[in-house]
Amino acid sequence: MAEQTDVLEFSLGDDRYCIDIAHVDEIVDATEDVTQIPNADANVVGVVDLRGETTTVVDPRVRLGVDGTPNGKRIVVLSDHEATGLLVDDVHEVESADPETVDESAASETTRGVIRRDDRFVVWVKPDELV
Repeated sequence: MAEQTDVLEFSLGDDRYCIDIAHVDEIVDATEDVTQIPNADANVVGVVDLRGETTTVVDPRVRLGVDGTPNGKRIVVLSDHEATGLLVDDVHEVESADPETVDESAASETTRGVIRRDDRFVVWVKPDELV
């Protein structure tokens, strides 16, 4: 039996996504001014100064193919990618996910699959593919 994994749920528009909590360094409010970078990749929103460290902010919508304009209120700073954060609309709770209940038929280059919750689906994303 596979071990459960704790995942952080967040939203982009009306949809819910999650990321393995082991990939999350911290969550900060997106109150800082984001400085745009000329000629950056389409998914790069810009950079912010987090406690003296320049952090690149990326919009996961681009790689996930999610329509809509980022309404980002929070930045999920990733632990595996030096000074990189995902701009998300909102952060919800940390939940346990049983790998055996992940529907991998919905997996893609950017996702591990879909987790069924009581009243919604949560798409499990691969952080390495979003940055």
